[in-house]
Amino acid sequence: MSDKAIYNATKENMSKAVEYLGRELQGLRTGRATTALIEYLKVDYYGSSTDLRDLAGISVTESTQLLVKPFDPSSKAAIVKSIETADLGLNPVVEGDTVRIAVPAPSAERRAQLASQAKKMGEDSKVAVRNERRDAIKQIDSMVKDKSNPMSEDQGKTAKANIDELAKEYTSSIDESVNKKVGEITAT
Repeated sequence: MSDKAIYNATKENMSKAVEYLGRELQGLRTGRATTALIEYLKVDYYGSSTDLRDLAGISVTESTQLLVKPFDPSSKAAIVKSIETADLGLNPVVEGDTVRIAVPAPSAERRAQLASQAKKMGEDSKVAVRNERRDAIKQIDSMVKDKSNPMSEDQGKTAKANIDELAKEYTSSIDESVNKKVGEITAT
């Protein structure tokens, strides 16, 4: 494996960690209704755990209200149960063939919890990025030590510097995303 292949694989894995963080942060409540709050809730549908977005159309009707239209009206009860047990502080109301969900503004205490949760998610993503960096540097070190490999010590140092720079880039991206989300959560 060449240093470019290691770099590309590391970049791809770090990118996945940042993308995952982005999806996780979308699911945190800020007081404004967004479909991301409930899209990935698991609903017990005929014995299998299914994402809510696969069972119903989800839309934002007002800035503080979501509307869930099940594709199969018989799944309403399972959808309501899933939303209630998800511990999101949401209270679904069945209206005919739809489920209406009012998204209340979180209390100051809840906002602090959500901000803390966002920071923890960011820290977990940074750990993933650092682990990718560590693994890449180990691969480069073993390539430099392997005499059958054409990588010199100078090439190894350059490759390590590139990996370090990549890790710094993704870490700052994570910090930026988390700070933006914490700002949204704490804004009233």
